[in-house]
Amino acid sequence: MSLIRRSNVFDPFSLDLWDPFDGFPFGSSGSSSGSLFPRGASSETAAFAGARIDWKETPEAHVFKADVPGLKKEEVKVEVEDSNILQISGERNKEQEEKTDQWHRVERSSGKFLRRFRLPDNAKPEQIKASMENGVLTVTVPKEEAKKPEVKSIQISG
Repeated sequence: MSLIRRSNVFDPFSLDLWDPFDGFPFGSSGSSSGSLFPRGASSETAAFAGARIDWKETPEAHVFKADVPGLKKEEVKVEVEDSNILQISGERNKEQEEKTDQWHRVERSSGKFLRRFRLPDNAKPEQIKASMENGVLTVTVPKEEAKKPEVKSIQISG
């Protein structure tokens, strides 16, 4: 697992990951009518593109937990773009097929995944920590301490 800081412009429409209509008669892959989603996403990518991620905020930090079963920490990337975009990505490779194998069912997905989150202003991206245990990636983004309102006493003259 690596933490990489990048400084590219974030374009929320540039994600070329998943077409929910792929495979349907009216979807983008089999239709020349156009699509709301960019072409180029393979069905393998589509199967794993929706990596499940929870985001909670505690008083001290923003905590992201991603289910990435079967992946090693070296196969997962945690990146920060422009100091406020958290990007979590990785790839699960297909199992090698032998000519003598006869598959009865294939339900486990493979392919690439990519998820992006715009961090709030109170995040400290330079202090991000990431760990992985039992197929769950945990990314902790510390928060700036909430500024307490300054109270100034005023002398009353009389």
